[in-house]
Amino acid sequence: MTAPTHSRAALLLRAAVPVALLAFVAAILLRFPPAQYSFYPQCPIHHYFGILCPGCGTTRALAALLHGNLGEALRLNALTMLLLPIAIGYAFAGYSRLLARRPGWPQPPRPAIYATLAVAIAFTLARNL
Repeated sequence: MTAPTHSRAALLLRAAVPVALLAFVAAILLRFPPAQYSFYPQCPIHHYFGILCPGCGTTRALAALLHGNLGEALRLNALTMLLLPIAIGYAFAGYSRLLARRPGWPQPPRPAIYATLAVAIAFTLARNL
């Protein structure tokens, strides 16, 4: 027995929406570089406390990476660029679960979460010294 047509359409929509959203965000970053346009959100930690948080520079780093400038991306936020392959893998795992209609996101091991937090804290301290 085959699935009803509306199920195929729902599956196609379910598969297409995350990809379209990612393409849209990439197009915005390519067309409107964060260094030249001010509509991107500002970091409240940097604004109020004057320190760089672990995420400061991520938007500019992703834009630089999309333009093929890995060195600039690493300079803007090395932590994001080094963790990006892991984040992409996690996103693919979540996307696979979405397509398979399994609820929820895959849960990373607790030690991995703690290690990531420790690295983020060390990165924040090092970049603000």
